[in-house]
Amino acid sequence: MTEIDALVIGAGPAGLMAAEELARAGRHVMVAEARPSPARKFLMAGKSGLNLTMDAPLERVLAQYAEASDPLAPMLSAFGPDALQDWARGLGVRLFTGSSGRVFPVGMKASPLLRAWLARLDGLGVTLRRRWRWCGWAGPAARFDTPEGRRDLRAGVTVLALGGASWARLGSDGAWAPWLAHEGVELAPFAPANMGFARDWSAHMRAHFGAPLKGIALMAGPARVRGEVVISAHGIEGGGIYAVSRPLREGVALRLDLAPDRSADDIAARLARRPAGESTANRLRKGLGIGGARLALMNELARPLPRDPERLAALVKALPVPLDGPRPIDEAISVAGGVCWAALTPDLELRARPGVFAAGEMLDWEAPTGGYLLTACLATGRWAGRAAACL
Repeated sequence: MTEIDALVIGAGPAGLMAAEELARAGRHVMVAEARPSPARKFLMAGKSGLNLTMDAPLERVLAQYAEASDPLAPMLSAFGPDALQDWARGLGVRLFTGSSGRVFPVGMKASPLLRAWLARLDGLGVTLRRRWRWCGWAGPAARFDTPEGRRDLRAGVTVLALGGASWARLGSDGAWAPWLAHEGVELAPFAPANMGFARDWSAHMRAHFGAPLKGIALMAGPARVRGEVVISAHGIEGGGIYAVSRPLREGVALRLDLAPDRSADDIAARLARRPAGESTANRLRKGLGIGGARLALMNELARPLPRDPERLAALVKALPVPLDGPRPIDEAISVAGGVCWAALTPDLELRARPGVFAAGEMLDWEAPTGGYLLTACLATGRWAGRAAACL
């Protein structure tokens, strides 16, 4: 058994932030990462543009975390969107805010930020061990499978930042859950979040696989969002569906408003003015501009389409979309579930295992895309690292 000062398990955003805080406090930090390189999910998420955070008032940000907003409030108050942006600028990363309020690096990519961050950690004396896979505890020691064989480390303090249970190929496989449960840590079951939904389409929809549905609104119970979705061979996915994925996961029905800028009365009047002998498809296409994938979807889900203008307008404004449940959890952007808040002290220390802290997506919270996920991972990593440094 080797004794060390401070151990961080998991080199994603939460783990690296915990390591930074521990090192700044003067602790000698080792980070153990199961994969050959750190922050793989972070890099993958940033391939199409790294959304760091949302430039919005704290109250609006906190509201995105639903029932987890209370326990997260002190962490996000201490390290919210403004502080996160200052931290990124301190790494030499220039930022800009898009029209939606989302904050991105000017270069859009995650890799420059990660390189600068790893260089900073190296300068602080943090040691990164790659291909060190945690496999639970052996008494007081954390046990690892490493390229050199089994290693047991007894640390003065430990921060667990092992991710959730989606994107297993990048390291977030949820394998840690049974080991924490064995220690008496209360866990909420994992569930997919920010994910697509399955739908068995008929053959006539194949021509529209990959086609985006733009300029629509999605409704799930009281939730209504403007967004874009994509018809896929497996169902429906995209930012719009992610925004209502929680109520859909919980069984609320999905409806689409295919003309959100027009009222039902206006739509009915426009349809009524079309020539009497015109086909329904042409009435929708010429009267409302509804064609392509949107028209195909109406035919798929509500054929035969009614001729009556008011009934057809009602379908345009609230097209029911029956779904066959969420896509598999490993395809989800994030997960719900994990370490329950009751299992943690306000400092994110495990009540069942003093001296061990948890942070990031391991914790039982969920949030929509838009920078909220990364913001909470960094904020909880910072909080756990600072608390662990005081032990």
